[in-house]
Amino acid sequence: MRIRDDRAHDEPEINLIPLIDVILVLIIFFVITTTFDARSTLQLQLPNAKGEPIADQTKSLSVLINAEGRYFVGDQEVLRTDIDALKQALAAAGGSDRNRPVLLRADARTQHQAVVTAYDALGQLGFRRILIATAPEQKK
Repeated sequence: MRIRDDRAHDEPEINLIPLIDVILVLIIFFVITTTFDARSTLQLQLPNAKGEPIADQTKSLSVLINAEGRYFVGDQEVLRTDIDALKQALAAAGGSDRNRPVLLRADARTQHQAVVTAYDALGQLGFRRILIATAPEQKK
């Protein structure tokens, strides 16, 4: 009687289950660590005005106010809308340089109180060079 030995004829195979697990972990890692630009998600409708654009805006501190009255200082959203939270965010982003220009971008539909609160916070912190962003006037 002849006993067959099938072990010698086994074909090697690649187990794909661990590979799928590793790829899934990499995808989750990249999704979590991806940074998103806050300015690309905000849809601001700037007020219209006549004027010349300012050439040097690279060193200015950006303050955005959307239509709902939410504040964004630099790339960070201010979680509360009160003046103390806004002052803390401005002080952290602006540092000690109070001569730095501040570019205020407020949506045209923003309530006036949100803009006044931003002006008040900037004034209390000592920022004096406040620029207002506007859209070019529409041609009729």
